[in-house]
Amino acid sequence: MTRHKTWYVAAVLLLLAAFVLSAGGQKPPSGAEGAEKQVLIYNSNWSDAAYRKADGTVVSMFQAENPNVKVIHSIISDEDFKAAIRAYLQASPPPDVLTWYAGNRMRFFVEKGLILDISDVFDQENWHEKMPPGFVALSTMKGKQYFVPTNWYWWAIYYKKSIFENFGLKPPKTWDEFMEVCSTIKGGGISPITIGTKWRWTTGGWLDYLNMRVNGPDFHISLCDGKESYADPKVKKVFNDVWAPMLKKGYFIPDAPAYTWQEAINLMVTDKAAMYLIGQFIETAWPEEMKDDLDFFQVPIIDPSVPIGEDAPTDGLFVPSGTANPELAKKFLAFSGSVKGQEVWVKQLGRMATHRDVDKSLYSPEQQKGSELINTADFIAQFYDRDTTPPMADKGMDAFMEFWANPDNADEILERLDEQRKEFFAE
Repeated sequence: MTRHKTWYVAAVLLLLAAFVLSAGGQKPPSGAEGAEKQVLIYNSNWSDAAYRKADGTVVSMFQAENPNVKVIHSIISDEDFKAAIRAYLQASPPPDVLTWYAGNRMRFFVEKGLILDISDVFDQENWHEKMPPGFVALSTMKGKQYFVPTNWYWWAIYYKKSIFENFGLKPPKTWDEFMEVCSTIKGGGISPITIGTKWRWTTGGWLDYLNMRVNGPDFHISLCDGKESYADPKVKKVFNDVWAPMLKKGYFIPDAPAYTWQEAINLMVTDKAAMYLIGQFIETAWPEEMKDDLDFFQVPIIDPSVPIGEDAPTDGLFVPSGTANPELAKKFLAFSGSVKGQEVWVKQLGRMATHRDVDKSLYSPEQQKGSELINTADFIAQFYDRDTTPPMADKGMDAFMEFWANPDNADEILERLDEQRKEFFAE
């Protein structure tokens, strides 16, 4: 079965599941115990074990405070969720609450009228004051709020401390120092950098950081917004002068497309690779008994005259506009965005909260380090496939994968990609 057909079948099956679950939301469960309960359909993509546990804890806490509510909590993998979300939103009725991403990923569905305006929840919970302006802005479109940001995480280059110690290395701060580190590790018979591109989005992190470090975050976001050309010499410089040399020198693991992002971690665990440009969520898949051997550093500076941009993707919840239970859904969002709702993510997963009143003493030294990394940045981006539109992200990541296999063809690949940009952003 082709990849296209596989995704199509998955989407159809998930659409049917959405219809079944949504149908369940129209009638309370049979039996005395559930006869008087309201039913909320909540579909989540937080499927990794630690995420699933934290998500489930929030649901349990909400139900404990609202004993007349039964939450039907469906969890599927992130990649399957991305393929199925349009089917969810077009179901009649759709699920009542869905997890998703802040930024353009949210705005794409807002523009299509598929996400409910929850400005009243922001007013009711005083989130305009209780959340930093940046997080409110990520939830806002044309002056109205549509998204509850519940937690965020930073991106950085994670490294195995014992490998660095064996080679007498320290975390690099400049790009030249980083290249020396890569050369030393490569010379010692270990791949400097691991990555799993079986799911293409991991390549987007490298585009984000290399472009922001070379051309600055304003240019990068303008590129994501379709206002700059992928064929611009500035972009070609990123690919030809910075990224391609890393690939040609063998600084990345061989056969990266064979691994998922989680599977690529094992190459660090087994001393076959030393570093990984990845989000804080790497910690949920890193062996607990080896946690003291994992640390991170800021993506090194290439041009010190360029403002510093960092990726800090923000996750949260929204309510589909077609929900049959808008008030109940809003109640669940209010709880999820509350201090007690967000503290679950801090305590169980080590994620960062968006609510100002979450107890800062809950943050570990590592979290405080991550917070400082983001707080000292000049600009906070979401991530390539969140900062641009879904159609452009899809073609962009295809192009990055093609470049990965053929770094000498960067100019041709970028020229073709820019033709697609012109088409997508024609309006």
